[in-house]
Amino acid sequence: MNRLAAEQSPYLLQHAANPVDWHAWGKAAFARARAEDKPIFLSIGYSTCHWCHVMERESFESAEIASVLNEHFVSIKVDREERPDVDRVYMTFVQATTGSGGWPMSVWLTPDLQPFYGGTYYPPAAQWGRPGFREILLEIARAWREERANVLESASTITERLASMAASGDTPDKRVLPGAEALTATLRQFQYSFDARRGGFGDAPKFPRPSELLFLLREHARSGDEEPRDMVLKTLRAMALGGMRDHIGGGFHRYSVDGNWRVPHFEKMLYDQAQLVLAYLEAAQVSGEVFFAEIAEDTLQYVRRDLTDRDGGFYSAEDADSVPPESASDAHAHKSEGAFYIWRLDEIRSALGDDSRAFELRYGILPDGNAPFDPQSEFTGKNLLYTARGIAEIANELHVDAREVADSLTRARVKLFELRRTRPRPHLDDKVLTAWNGLMIAAFARAGRVRYGEHHLDSAQRAAAFLRDRMWQADRGILLRRYRAGHAAIDGYAEDYAYLVFGLLELFSAGGDPGWLEWAIELQHRQDQLFWDDRSGGWFSTPGADASVLVRLKEDYDGAEPSASAVGAWNLLTLSHLTGEGSYRARADDVFRTFGSRLLAQGRTLPMMAAALSIALATPEQIVVVGGAAESISPLWAAANRAYRPFAQIFRIEPGENQQRLSSLLPWVGGMAAQNGKATAYVCRSFTCDAPTTDPATLA
Repeated sequence: MNRLAAEQSPYLLQHAANPVDWHAWGKAAFARARAEDKPIFLSIGYSTCHWCHVMERESFESAEIASVLNEHFVSIKVDREERPDVDRVYMTFVQATTGSGGWPMSVWLTPDLQPFYGGTYYPPAAQWGRPGFREILLEIARAWREERANVLESASTITERLASMAASGDTPDKRVLPGAEALTATLRQFQYSFDARRGGFGDAPKFPRPSELLFLLREHARSGDEEPRDMVLKTLRAMALGGMRDHIGGGFHRYSVDGNWRVPHFEKMLYDQAQLVLAYLEAAQVSGEVFFAEIAEDTLQYVRRDLTDRDGGFYSAEDADSVPPESASDAHAHKSEGAFYIWRLDEIRSALGDDSRAFELRYGILPDGNAPFDPQSEFTGKNLLYTARGIAEIANELHVDAREVADSLTRARVKLFELRRTRPRPHLDDKVLTAWNGLMIAAFARAGRVRYGEHHLDSAQRAAAFLRDRMWQADRGILLRRYRAGHAAIDGYAEDYAYLVFGLLELFSAGGDPGWLEWAIELQHRQDQLFWDDRSGGWFSTPGADASVLVRLKEDYDGAEPSASAVGAWNLLTLSHLTGEGSYRARADDVFRTFGSRLLAQGRTLPMMAAALSIALATPEQIVVVGGAAESISPLWAAANRAYRPFAQIFRIEPGENQQRLSSLLPWVGGMAAQNGKATAYVCRSFTCDAPTTDPATLA
C-alpha cells in the first residue's frame, strides 16, 4: 500500500494499492519535488468517474508506467470533490491550453506548482489519435532535463495568464445592473437551442442542468409566457420516460450519451438528484400533473434508501461501473458500465413469469438487447430500460384492462428490485459534502412543504442537524467541507456556505423553526466575510489563505452545479424578502452588476443567475400561516403551497415562544395572530398584507 492508504477520500483510497508512489496534495509532496528537483505529475478525478477507473487500470496499475512516474516525477493524486479549489485552477489551465477539459485530469507542474503541460485521459500507448501516456512521461522528463529554461518560462507565462483570467465578472468601470432585457435575451438563447422533438437543449450528449429549468419556470411565472413552461415540461417528461432515469430503483443517472435520452452514463450524483427533485416539484405545481410529483417522490425514496448515512447526512454518489451479475463469483472480474441496471430477456422472463409480457412492452425489451448506441460494447444482448409504450396501448394489445397492466408493472418492478439487490452493487462514494447536502436539504424540505410530507421534512431536519453538529465549527465560524468515517475536515468553500444557506432557507420555509433561519443568516454573514470580492462584487471560491492554490478564482458558470455567486444572489433576495433589510437587496444587486454584461450577452451560461434576476424583478410576496396543531393548520397550509408561486416566501408560525423568537428576526410578523383560535393565513406583497383568512378556499 502507498501513502494514500492513510487518506479519507474514497477516490484516493481507490489508488492506495497502485505501484505509483502517490502523495496527497500537501506540503510534504511539494517539499519532496523541490528537494529532488523533479516536476510534479498531478492527477485529479473522483471516485465514481468511469474514465478515471480506466486510466487507473491501464496505467496506474502498470508496473512499467509506475516505474517511469516514480523515477522522474513526484506524483500527486487529488479528489476534485474534496478540493474543488485545486481542481478549478488546473482545469482552467487545461481548458485554456487544449480547448477542452474533463476527468481524469493530468497536469504537469514545476515544484512551485506552476503548470506547463496538461490534458485529460491518456491511453497507455498511442491510439485513437491520442499520444500514449508512457511516451508523454518520457518526453516531459527529457524536456525537464534538457530544456528546463523553456519549461520554466512557459510555466511562468501561463501562471500570469491564469491570474489575469481569475477576476471574472465586469470591472468596476463596466458594471451595469441588468434588467428584463437580459432575461428576454437569455430566453431567446434557450429557444434557439431547444430540441422541440425530443426535449432538452442541443444534441448529444444531453446533460441535466436543472438551473436552466428553474430559470425558465420563473420566467413563465414572471412574464406569463407559456413557451418557457412548455419547454421545461417536455424536457422533464422526456428525461423521466427515457433511459436516464432508473425505472427500478428511482433516481437519475448523470447524463444521456445520445440525443434521445435512451443511453445513460450510469453514475448517480447527489447534486443531480437534489436539483431535479426541485425541478419536478415545480413542474407538478405549474402543470397540476401528479406524474411530475411522483418522479420527485421516487427520487427522494432512492436518496433516503441508498444515499443516506444512518445519522442523517447524504452520501455523494454511486458509480457507473459494477461487476456483471454473471461474473459475481469471479474475484478477478472486471467491472463494466451499467452492469447493475441492465437486463437480458431470459432474466426478465424467469423473474416475472406472467407479468413479463407487459413489462417487455412497457420498457422496450428485445431478445438481442435494445441499446441503440453502445460505445464500449458493454450492452451486447442486454436491455436498457426506457418507457417505450403507454399503459393504454399495452392494455389494448394484450386485451386487458389498463388497471390490470398498471398492477402488473408494479409487481414486476418490485420483483426486479428484489432480484437486483442480489447483484454486485456499484461502488458507493460515502463521503458527505456540505455543499451537496445543502442542495439535498432544500429538495427534501421543499417536498415536505409542497407535498405536505412530514417524513420529507424530517429527512431535511436530520441532515441539517448532521451538518450543524459535525461540520460547523462555531468557535472558528467555519464550515467544513467533507465528512467521512467519523472524520470531518477541509475548510469549506463559497459553495458550501451558499448551498447550505439555500437549504436552510427552504427548511425554515417548510417547518417554521427560527433556529434554521438564524443559522442561515449567520452563515450568510460568514460567507460575505470570507469570500466577498470588495472590488468587483460576487464571491471568490476560496478565502485566499492557502498559498498552494495559485489563483483565487471566482466561478462564473452555472453547470451541473450552480455557481456560488448565483446561489448567493438567490439567498440574499430570499433574506431580503423575509426580513425587509435593504442591505441584502443591495448586495444582490451588486452581484448582478458583476455579471451584468455576461447576463446580457451569454445568459444561457448563467441560468441560475438569470433565475435570481427573475426573482429580483418580480413583486415579492409573503404568505404566512399562523397556527398551532397540525390538524388545524393542514388544510390552510396545503392551500398556501398548492399553486406555483416562485416569488413568494411561504412559511408557518407556531404561536408562543417560536413566534417571539422569530419576531426578533422578522419584526413584521410579531402582530400576526390566529383568528378565533383557528389557523390563519396572511397574504402580503412587499410586506403590505391583505385581510387575514381562516378559509382555505378564500386563501386559494
